[in-house]
Amino acid sequence: MTIESSNLTSAANQSPLAGDALQQLVERLICAASADSLLAACQSYADVSSPGSRIRWRDADTSENSQRRDDNILAHDRQAMRELEIQPLPADKASCWRWIGHMVQQRLEQLTDLDSLFDTVSRLAQAERLQRALFSIADLVNTSHNTTSMMQALHRIISTLMYAESFYVVLYDREHDSIHFPYFVDTADDQVPFEDKPCPLDSIRHTITWHLIRSNRSLMGPVEELAEQVDGPLKGAGPICVDWLGVPMRHGDAVTGGLVVQSYNEHARYTEQDRELLTYVAQHLQTALDRRRAKDELESRVAQRTHALREANRVLQQQVLERQRGERLQATLFRIAELTNIVDSPDSFYASIHQVVGTLLYARNFYIALLDEEHDRLNFPYSVDEIDVRITSRVRGHGTTEYVLRHGRPLLARREDIERLAEAGEVVRSGTPAMCWLGVPLIWNEKVMGVLAVQSYSPEHIYGPNDQELLTFVSYHIANALQRIQDNEALKQAYADMERRVVERTRALALANRDLRMQVAERERVERRLKYETLHDPLTGLPNRALLLRRLEVAMKRYRSDEGLLFAVLFIDLDRFKVINDSVGHLIGDDLLFQVGGRIRACLKSRDTVARLGGDEFAVLLESIREERAAQKVAERIIEALHKPFRIGVKELFTSASIGISMASSAYRRPEELLRDADSAMYSAKAGGRHRAETFDDRLRHQAMQVLEIEGDLRRAITRREFVPYYQPVVRMADGAIVGYEALLRWRHPERGVLLPGDFLSVAEDAGCAEDIDWQIFEQVCRDASALCVENRFISINLSARHFLSPELQSRLTGLMTKCNVAPERLRLEVTEGTLLENPVHIKRTLESFRDHGLSIALDDFGTGYSSLSYMHQYPIAVLKIDQSFVANLDESDTNQSKMVVRAILALASSLDVQVIAEGIETPLQQQVLERMGCRLGQGYLYARAQPAAVWRDEARIETAKVT
Repeated sequence: MTIESSNLTSAANQSPLAGDALQQLVERLICAASADSLLAACQSYADVSSPGSRIRWRDADTSENSQRRDDNILAHDRQAMRELEIQPLPADKASCWRWIGHMVQQRLEQLTDLDSLFDTVSRLAQAERLQRALFSIADLVNTSHNTTSMMQALHRIISTLMYAESFYVVLYDREHDSIHFPYFVDTADDQVPFEDKPCPLDSIRHTITWHLIRSNRSLMGPVEELAEQVDGPLKGAGPICVDWLGVPMRHGDAVTGGLVVQSYNEHARYTEQDRELLTYVAQHLQTALDRRRAKDELESRVAQRTHALREANRVLQQQVLERQRGERLQATLFRIAELTNIVDSPDSFYASIHQVVGTLLYARNFYIALLDEEHDRLNFPYSVDEIDVRITSRVRGHGTTEYVLRHGRPLLARREDIERLAEAGEVVRSGTPAMCWLGVPLIWNEKVMGVLAVQSYSPEHIYGPNDQELLTFVSYHIANALQRIQDNEALKQAYADMERRVVERTRALALANRDLRMQVAERERVERRLKYETLHDPLTGLPNRALLLRRLEVAMKRYRSDEGLLFAVLFIDLDRFKVINDSVGHLIGDDLLFQVGGRIRACLKSRDTVARLGGDEFAVLLESIREERAAQKVAERIIEALHKPFRIGVKELFTSASIGISMASSAYRRPEELLRDADSAMYSAKAGGRHRAETFDDRLRHQAMQVLEIEGDLRRAITRREFVPYYQPVVRMADGAIVGYEALLRWRHPERGVLLPGDFLSVAEDAGCAEDIDWQIFEQVCRDASALCVENRFISINLSARHFLSPELQSRLTGLMTKCNVAPERLRLEVTEGTLLENPVHIKRTLESFRDHGLSIALDDFGTGYSSLSYMHQYPIAVLKIDQSFVANLDESDTNQSKMVVRAILALASSLDVQVIAEGIETPLQQQVLERMGCRLGQGYLYARAQPAAVWRDEARIETAKVT
C-alpha cells in the first residue's frame, strides 16, 4: 500500500459517515455519464468530508506558466479545455483529494474516448446511409421511368438524406428564355406555379428561383442571407420559408434549371453537406433529362422516317401493281406466243385467245372479225355474245367494226358515243346496242386485216383508256400469232420434205445416240456416287453434318406444323479419345470411331439419324419421341453401349461418352441452333464429371449468353486497358516488415466494379485473350516496380502453361524489363506444379534461362498438385509457397494433418536451402503456429488485402521519409 492510499484510508476511517460518502463517491464516479455529473459527485462528497470547499470548472490556463503545478486542480478536461478545481483544498485531506482527482481524470478520459467512438460510429452510419441513397439515385437515373415517377422517386430518396418535405424542380429553356415546373411539392403552398406550362423567365423576375438560374450558382440560407448572396433586389413569392436551398442544373457550362428544397420548420436547417448532395442529384437528374430528350428526338426522327417510308412504300406498292400488271401482260404474251405452236385447230386457237383476253379485262362478249379482201366481206371465225348468239358473215358495210377497219385505230365508245357516230353518219346501228364497246385493229404486213372487239351490256363493266391501251398492245401479238398460223400452213409442205431428210439422218444419229446414252448413264452413276460422298462420312459411312442439317430442317418444319411431333438432338463426344489416338495411333483410332458409329446406330430406331460431325463428335436426331425422358433414356443406352470394351485387333480399348441433349422448341429458327445448344449441354456434361448426359435448359442458355456478354466486355476491356494489377504484400512475420509483393489480376469493370479473376478468367482462356490480359498486367507491373521495389523488395508475377507455348516469352519479358529499367532480382516468376507437367523439358530449359538472367523462380500452391521431390533438383526453384488450404486448417494440436504437411515442407525446404512463403494467413494463431515451426515469411488477409499500386507507393514514400 502506498503512502497516499494509507493516508486516504486513515482519512476515511476517521468518520464512518465520511467512509460511506467516499464509497458512494467512487460508485457515482464510475457510473458518471458526463463531466457535469462528475462535478456533482465531487461536490456531494466535499459537502460531507470538507465543508466549506467548493468544486467548480474553470477555463484551462494556456499561458506560459501553465506547466506549473497547482494542487487545487483535481483533473483536466482536455476536450472542453477546462480544469476541475477545489477551493479551498483542506490540508489534512490533500492526498485523498489527489486520489479522487486521479479517478475523475481517468473517468474524463473514458468519457472522451466514448464520445469519440460514438461520433465515429455515427459518421460511419451517416456515410453508409448516404452511400445507399447515392446508389439508389444512380440506379434510378439508369432506369426507364417516366419523368413524373422518376422525380417522385428522387424526392423520396432526397427526403431520406435531408429535410425535403417541400421540393420542386424548375427547368430553363435558354432558346425561348422560359421556364416550367415539371415537379412541385410545397407543404405551405399547394398551388403549382403555372401548372406545368412554360412561362417567360421574366414572369418570376427577382425571385429566388430567378436569381438561382441567372447566377448559375447554388444559394442557401434564410431569406435575409439569400438577399446578401444575390445581385440586385430579392422579390418574395409564396409563403416565407425558414431556410432555403437551391442548386442549378447544368448542361456543360450552361444552366438548364434547378433543384430546390425549403424548410418551414425552425428545427430543420440546411448544411453544406446538403448543398453538395443536392448538387450531385442535380447532375444526375440533368443526365436523365438529357437522355429523355435524346430519346424524344430519336422518336421524332423515327416518326419522320416512318412517314417517309410509308410514302415510299405507297409508291413502291404502286410500282408493284404496275409490275404485276406488266408481269400479267408478259405472261399473256408468252401464252399467245405459245398458243401458236400448241393448238390443233384455228377454232382452238380462237377459244384460247378469248381465255387469255379474259384474264386481262371483262370479255364475256368477245369476237374476232377478219377481212376477206378478195370478196370484200367480214368473216367472224369466233364470237361469244350473251344476247346475239351467233354473228354471221357479212358484206363490209358501216358498222362499228368497219369503222375501226377504215380508220385503222382503236375505238372506245359508250352507247351515247355510238349514237352520236350514227347521227353523224359514221356508223349504222345493227344488233343489240351495247352499253360500252371496245374494238382494236389487227394489223399484219402493214395492213388492217381484222378487228378484235369486246363489249358490255351492263353498266357495271365499263371499259376505260387503260383497257383500250392493254387490248391494243395485246392485239399486236394476236395479229402476229394469226399471221404465224397462216404462215404455218405454208410451212407444212416444207416440213413434209424435211421429214424425209430427217428419217435419213435419224438412222445415222441412232448409233451416236446409243453411245451418248451409255456416257450419260456412266455420268449419272458418278453423280450419284459424288452426291453420296458429299452427304456421308467417308470413314464411318454415316451421314455427315450437311445431311444431318437437311433432316433437321425437315423435322423442324414438321414440328412447326404439329408440335406433337417432338424430336431431340443428341451431341455425343468421346471422353479421352485424344489419349487413345496419341497412344495407339490414328489407324486404331479410326477403327474405334467406326465401331462407335455402329454401336450408336444399334441403340436407335430405323427412322432416327446418327451422323459423324468430325473427329470424335457424333450427333443423333431422334424423331417422333413423346417426351424429354425418352431422349434421356436413349442417351443413357448409348452411354452404356459405349462403356463396354472395344476389341480392335489384339487390343482391348475402353472409352466413354458425354452427351448433350437439345429438345425441339418453337424458339429455334435454324438447325444449327439445335446443334449449338446440344454442344453446350455436352460441355456441361463433361464439366459435371463426364460419362453422363445433360439436357440444355434455360440455365445453360443463360450461361451461354452470360459468357458471350463477358467475352465481348473482355475484348473491349483489353482495348480500353481496364485490367490492372493489385499487389498483396509478402511480410516478415517476426516484425511485419514488407519484403515483397505478389501481383494479382483485377478487372475494373465500368459497370460491375472491380472483378476478381474467378469472375472472368475461364471465359478469357476459352476466348483466347487471356495472354493479352497477362501482358497488360506484366507491363504495368514493370512500370510500378521502380516505385514499389524499395529496400530490396521484389514483385512476383504468375506464369501459366500457355505462356511457355510462346517461343518469344523470354525475349519479350526480358525486353520489357529492360525497357522499364527493372533489375532482374526485383522480379520473381511464380509457376504451379501443373504447369511443370505440360512440357517438362521445354519449361525446364526456359526456367533455367530465366534464372541465368537473374530472375528467381517460385513454385506456387506447393502440395496441392503432383508434389514430387524431383521438382526440387530438376527445376531451378528458389522459393516454395505453401498453399493456403494447409494454412487454413492449422491449430495447436500436434496431430493436425495440415501441421504435419507444413512441417514436412519446411524440413524439405531447409535441407535444400529453399525459401518458404506461407499463403492465406488470416489469424494470429496461424502466424504463431507457422513461426514456431520455423516459417519466416507469409502473406494473407492478416497483414493486408491486395491493393492498387498507388496505396503501396504512398506507404513506401512514408517509410522512406521515416528512414531519411
